[in-house]
Amino acid sequence: MLDEEHQIHPSVGNDSNIYTFGRVGEHNVIIACLPKGQMGTNSAADIAIQMKSSYPSIRFGLMVGIGGGVPGKADIRLGDVVISSPLQGNGGVVQYDFGTTTPTEFKSKGFLNAPPKLLLNAVSILESNHSIGRGKLSEYLPSLRQWPQFVRIPAEQDILYQADYNHVGGDSCEQCSEDKVVKRAPRQEIVVHYGTIASGNQVMRDGTTRDQVSGKFGGVLCFEMEAAGLMNSFPCLVIRGICDYADSHKNKKWQAYAAATAAACAKEVLSVIPPAEVAKAPTVDETIKAG
Repeated sequence: MLDEEHQIHPSVGNDSNIYTFGRVGEHNVIIACLPKGQMGTNSAADIAIQMKSSYPSIRFGLMVGIGGGVPGKADIRLGDVVISSPLQGNGGVVQYDFGTTTPTEFKSKGFLNAPPKLLLNAVSILESNHSIGRGKLSEYLPSLRQWPQFVRIPAEQDILYQADYNHVGGDSCEQCSEDKVVKRAPRQEIVVHYGTIASGNQVMRDGTTRDQVSGKFGGVLCFEMEAAGLMNSFPCLVIRGICDYADSHKNKKWQAYAAATAAACAKEVLSVIPPAEVAKAPTVDETIKAG
């Protein structure tokens, strides 16, 4: 998704991150990935802390990757994108596994910050553009066609099972019952959804639990494992491509394509932000201190 890749800079101090530098549109960006095999909120927080220390001029972050979708009121399909947006009193991300369990309920603790106003304004413009057919995902995704793993998977391979039906067999769903498949009209196009993302340190892999947790927070669009570690220490917007349905049928088949749609959406977010507005925006540390 980079329009231009810049020369690698030497590491700063004790920073153990490995960065990619480049330009997206008129914006200079720094990219860091989670270490191989290290997921979770703490790992994400460690990367962010080192990044903002080494590059104090950073204005905001985009947390881009994959997540498990929550089918329900929103017609979420594999390959769709979910963007964190404030809703029903939360800042767009909730940490669903941090709180107190009582005999009758689970009470979450703390509050995660909303994305900076500049990013929320960009989300409003993005949503408006998509509503009138001016989205750019179809423009950005073809740049990845040279790599087969990022090519769109046929819609008929997007299968949703009833929430209480557990997976049968190995890595594929060949032995799972077709009678338990939720019937949905075919859809080819990518849809971007806006709302609450549930974040925690455990993998959500059960349809019934997924729906129960979603209900407790007023309707969650997807589950992921890093964002909760960032929201209060690194002002950012969370962008997740849907690679599974956070149930027992979860597999890796759609991960690469979902990562691609999330990356394309991140590029589209940056495309609607004027560089002059970024220059005027406070740095990450200034935003945290002001909050």
